[in-house]
Amino acid sequence: MEYWKNPILQFSNHPILLESMIMKLARREKYFVSAAALFIAVFLLFQFLIFPFFETRRRFQRGVKAKEEGLKEILRLSSEYYRYRKGSQGIKQILARRKRGFTLFSFLEKSAGDAGVKAHIKSMKPSISTGPSPYKESLVEMKLEAITLQQLIDYLYRIESPEDVVSIKRIKITENSKKSGYLDAILQVLTFQ
Repeated sequence: MEYWKNPILQFSNHPILLESMIMKLARREKYFVSAAALFIAVFLLFQFLIFPFFETRRRFQRGVKAKEEGLKEILRLSSEYYRYRKGSQGIKQILARRKRGFTLFSFLEKSAGDAGVKAHIKSMKPSISTGPSPYKESLVEMKLEAITLQQLIDYLYRIESPEDVVSIKRIKITENSKKSGYLDAILQVLTFQ
């Protein structure tokens, strides 16, 4: 009889069933076998049930946290959108109250006369740009030469006009190279139509 094909285990010269082998073990050996079996059972329990449970839970918590962050971002963007929309409605109302026939070019020219800097205007270049906004952006770039700081302040005070939705987009101030104590300024002034 071939012993390797037989389900009976071969120890020494006698075939013995596994059960009968366990019965013949000494008490101390039975404790070791029981402890090993318990260790293997606990290991398998942790390996196939507990660790996968905690990994799934951790993955789920990360997913929930990512979704919460996404929701916070959506709420922030929604709030920003409504604030811009409200501001857009405010601009629409201000533009409706603005004088009929208002142009940025003439507004800047009149303000320059009131501030006493009209003679110092070197150039004025108007431009209109259209974008995704419902309003056209009207921009005038102007160069002022040989003006005092006080004249510049007075002029800026006159043209920065929330009532007419006129603001200064960019300003560059340099010292005049010909007259000491005088300034040159390049302004980009913006409004909407």
